[in-house]
Amino acid sequence: MIDIKNISKWYGSFQVLTDCTTTIKKGEVVVVCGPSGSGKSTLIKTVNALEPFQKGDIVVDGISIADPKTDLPKLRSRVGMVFQHFELFPHLSVTENLTLAQIKVLGRSQDEALKRGLKMLERVGLIAHKDKFPGQLSGGQQQRVAIARALSMDPIVMLFDEPTSALDPEMVGEVLDVMVQLANEGMTMMCVTHEMGFAKKVSHRVIFMDQGRIIEDCRKDEFFGNPDARSPRAKEFLSKILGH
Repeated sequence: MIDIKNISKWYGSFQVLTDCTTTIKKGEVVVVCGPSGSGKSTLIKTVNALEPFQKGDIVVDGISIADPKTDLPKLRSRVGMVFQHFELFPHLSVTENLTLAQIKVLGRSQDEALKRGLKMLERVGLIAHKDKFPGQLSGGQQQRVAIARALSMDPIVMLFDEPTSALDPEMVGEVLDVMVQLANEGMTMMCVTHEMGFAKKVSHRVIFMDQGRIIEDCRKDEFFGNPDARSPRAKEFLSKILGH
């Protein structure tokens, strides 16, 4: 579903990604973790071309991002993205947030878009809030609306960039519950997250990054279950997070 081949990226002379290569199969849930500044968010944003890269290629469902002929907006419409800070339109109601892109990008009618949007809103447990504005919702509710919005576009892949890191601890669970449900339904997912409980429970594989490189790319039971076989940096990371 996603083939990342030798991706390198620079900001000026500073290299943020170095030869990153991995493959994510259909229905697979992959968690990307690592210390702050390791390039995790940059990597996930290259998958739907929100971040350009200078070297390598990414192929999503057979479509090359590096190919100048690729229609990037069309590709992005099939790759759902959930950000750290929700990115909802504050001046639009929840329902309008859910239908806007469906109408503008997918060309759906107002009725079709509304039907699909409300179905996804129900799926994340927020149908009662359909007429509210984002500012009237808690952070956890806003993030669930953002997930519903992404799902309304019928994505083939879902990307999550630290979807719980801006939330109060009490709200983290409600967002992770929705993500667990999606994973159980077979959605292909790539998640940048610090939530190791989620990684242990749901992911098939864990990618560990440090200083712009993929250091570890292995099954979750290998990553968590056999820390001694990991690289020194991953081992140190695990000892800090699993010790609590």
